[in-house]
Amino acid sequence: MKIRTWDKVQVMSGKSKDRGQVAEVIKAFPRENKVLVKDINVVTRHIKKQGTQPGQIIKMEKAIDASNVMLVCPYTEKPTRVGYTVVEEKGISKKFRYSKAAVSEKGGEPSKFIIK
Repeated sequence: MKIRTWDKVQVMSGKSKDRGQVAEVIKAFPRENKVLVKDINVVTRHIKKQGTQPGQIIKMEKAIDASNVMLVCPYTEKPTRVGYTVVEEKGISKKFRYSKAAVSEKGGEPSKFIIK
């Protein structure tokens, strides 16, 4: 799975109110191929009272399939496909298909170099 925590993604399919929104990934679940995206796929849970704790209604995010979101390129701010490439001085890095730009896998801000 090419989507990691804190990546910026755009929802491509799903609920009509969520479709097209851009948000950050809170957590990625690679084994289930799911991602938890901030303020996307919000559901309401009704909690029964337990002892002295009162009953309540909670709104929370649920995980969506990773195939329903697309990574947003930090350079063009558009959803794009992504692959991996090996750069000698940097190691493995993400390569955005259409902008041909790479982002270091080590974390931090995207580096400003172009892979030809």
